[in-house]
Amino acid sequence: MLSPEQLHHLFATYGVWTVALIVGLESLGLPLPGEAVLIIASVYAATHDGNIAFVIAAATIGAIVGDNIGYLIGREFGYRLVLKFGSSLGLTEGRIKLGQYLFRKYGGTVVFFGRFFAVLRFLAAFLAGVNQLAWPRFLVANALGGFVWASIVGISAYTLGRSIHRVQGPIGAVGIAFALAIVITIFIYLRRHEAQLQSQAEAALPGPLPGFERRDMTEPPPR
Repeated sequence: MLSPEQLHHLFATYGVWTVALIVGLESLGLPLPGEAVLIIASVYAATHDGNIAFVIAAATIGAIVGDNIGYLIGREFGYRLVLKFGSSLGLTEGRIKLGQYLFRKYGGTVVFFGRFFAVLRFLAAFLAGVNQLAWPRFLVANALGGFVWASIVGISAYTLGRSIHRVQGPIGAVGIAFALAIVITIFIYLRRHEAQLQSQAEAALPGPLPGFERRDMTEPPPR
């Protein structure tokens, strides 16, 4: 984990490219402080006559590029891995189809709001790819989420200046707790309504899944 002093040095040396790079890599799942560097860069801009618009633009670009790479990895490789090994993890064709159905209905919302929670910041794009969310819909939700997130965090930090550091920790903890509560609630709901939701998914996505029909038919069906 980079210290605030190291982040200050990187921003002072490399400018807004530091924000774009770290936010982008965090979006790919690397354990980097994307939101922290956005806050520090915004405070630095406020105290050194910098341009907050450049900081917000860099964070937005980093979020969009990083998330789109994560989406492509999920679509091209994650989906294949789910098809190949999902049965050993209890992921039947019906459950895989259920995930795609839910992302068709709510995927844009998940991608948009996922940018605001550390737990979902890198998972949302990858899961959108795995569940085959249409790329144009993903791109719109991702771009809007990245811009709104960067604007809210950046302008807040720029306005409050260095005092933002006193509330950064509590805000992060509340965000993580809230995201976990959402995940647990969704998990309980899905467990209780799985059969009904799978029926709706089958009606919306009839027939075999792409790639599922190409499995070796000599393999014994999963029990």
